[in-house]
Amino acid sequence: MSDLETFAEQAIAEAVATLRRGGLVVLPTETVYGLGADAENPAAVARIFELKGRPRAHPLIVHIADGEALADWAREIPEAAWLLAETFWPGPLTLVLKRGPRVSDAVTGGLDTVGLRVPAHPLAYALLHAFGGGVAAPSANRFGAVSPTLAAHVRDEFGPACPLILDGGPCAVGVESTIVDLSSGAPALLRPGGVAREEIEAALRVAVPHDQSGKVRSPGQLASHYAPRARVVLCAPSEVAEREAQLRREGLATATLACAGGDPRTVARQLYSALREADARGAAVLLATLPAESGLGAAIADRLRKAAGPR
Repeated sequence: MSDLETFAEQAIAEAVATLRRGGLVVLPTETVYGLGADAENPAAVARIFELKGRPRAHPLIVHIADGEALADWAREIPEAAWLLAETFWPGPLTLVLKRGPRVSDAVTGGLDTVGLRVPAHPLAYALLHAFGGGVAAPSANRFGAVSPTLAAHVRDEFGPACPLILDGGPCAVGVESTIVDLSSGAPALLRPGGVAREEIEAALRVAVPHDQSGKVRSPGQLASHYAPRARVVLCAPSEVAEREAQLRREGLATATLACAGGDPRTVARQLYSALREADARGAAVLLATLPAESGLGAAIADRLRKAAGPR
């Protein structure tokens, strides 16, 4: 066994011990870093809300080791859920289903549903299998702020209060999971993310409408979210130079983020680091262009709109 493998085993063992005694652990996933607690320990789950400053009514996603565990956490599981799990897990897809008896109000915000997913990251896989239970984990940042895609982002966010971190390197996808609600009949998209809606529709062979009712049934449904300190202004590529010059005449430091025309996979991986970099550079305004809203571009556009939302 290599020194790296030995170090990883020791880190996993420490993380499992921390979860079992009710502590918090920061775990890497392919999407963003998550702030995790034992999903069956309400006191531990409450610590997530306290550290993030997250409203208790906002539900959390429970991360499980594999698709076979789906029935341990949900009830009334439709065939569509099994199909999506088989097709996309492990991966950046969360399924919202009727919650099973082992899921507490602390996780769901009192809702009768629970979000479940199997992350595609080797350290998350090892942690979940070694722990043997579910890990409730939102993104490892203050509520409403920019999600972390590096362990350093989490350390910067929480400082001395930062929990134990499993450092898994940069997140490969860079935006959160897609969330599909299957709890009440026809599937509905609650949040675009790392799995494109087109892929889900192809797997299910039905249209999957985007639920924009305004009801908070999963993470990431607020009008303002994922926001840096800089004010985000969305504009067309042809407008960037003129807007930038105007803002500088007003004495405002600016940064730009060109998402139109780029490779969506690269843009998604770099998105949150770019938002954080604008703050690090002291930008007052970040001018951003939107990508084409198909495939992964829909998730990028969603995050930018929420970052530019009402403050």
